[in-house]
Amino acid sequence: MSTMRRELEDSALKAFPHWEVVREREQARATVAELGWFMAGVPEDMGGLGLSRAELGVIFAQLGRALVPGGLVAQFLAVEALAGAQAFAGRDELLESAMAGEPLTASLAIGREGLEAVPDADLASHVLVRGVQEIALVALEGATIEPTPAWDTSRALFSVKPAEGGARLVLASGAEAAALNARLDELACLALAGDALGGASAVLAISIDYLGTRRQFDRPLAMFQALKHRAADLKAAIDTASALYDASSDARGTAMGAMKAHCCEVYKQVAEEAVQFHGGIGLTVEYPVHLFLKRAFLNRELGGSAGFWNERAGRALLEA
Repeated sequence: MSTMRRELEDSALKAFPHWEVVREREQARATVAELGWFMAGVPEDMGGLGLSRAELGVIFAQLGRALVPGGLVAQFLAVEALAGAQAFAGRDELLESAMAGEPLTASLAIGREGLEAVPDADLASHVLVRGVQEIALVALEGATIEPTPAWDTSRALFSVKPAEGGARLVLASGAEAAALNARLDELACLALAGDALGGASAVLAISIDYLGTRRQFDRPLAMFQALKHRAADLKAAIDTASALYDASSDARGTAMGAMKAHCCEVYKQVAEEAVQFHGGIGLTVEYPVHLFLKRAFLNRELGGSAGFWNERAGRALLEA
């Protein structure tokens, strides 16, 4: 384990030792800003920490482990867009405030038209609008913002329609927009896959603890071979997906999307099994395993579902 990876994990364990520590999205955003994580992927000559995608992946996994709420992934995307844009008047000041946690947002839906699944739009000053030919940061003053009801409430999602004639900063256009869009898609997939693996590890650990304390026939449930094997299979699935995740931090396009789809599927599988391990209490909507289950299902859909990435891979093969 690298020194930087260990330091990031230690910082996360101090700030977010478990899922119950931070449940308010504004508090979560402030804590992440204090840790300096929003500046982690920004080059040093722009005021950031210049960390690699692999090191960013450690941060995303820790956010998932602690089920940290809010639109943090969207903030990372907005910071990435500002850092990757051509210089313009006021860019440095805007980037600095974004790295300090001033709320910006972006859609986490890949492959869809419009501004759907936009986290924290009710708090943000600007939304990142991504088109094929242009990427712009648009002010949300006067915008129509409608909440999107969701089973998982750890991320507040909205549909957004910016106001006509609202302030607009063009960050990239033409070929530059295409390249930046690809970078943002890859970062979104990396973030959601890391969140999925962190969550899967956490909910499995909760389940194993439970199996060690709950007794049946005067024996802990953890003593039953069938349950041991199921838990071991899940641990193997997480470790395999984690190895793929670590090897894919610099992957491109469809490869990154396929990795994200696989990690999110593992998260869903582990969370569903965790509910089974807990029996009836696992079905209680306020119980932690249920909270992880809801996040697992939402992560599958955000950043492009498995169906979306399978279709994109198929089209790429046909065109090759």
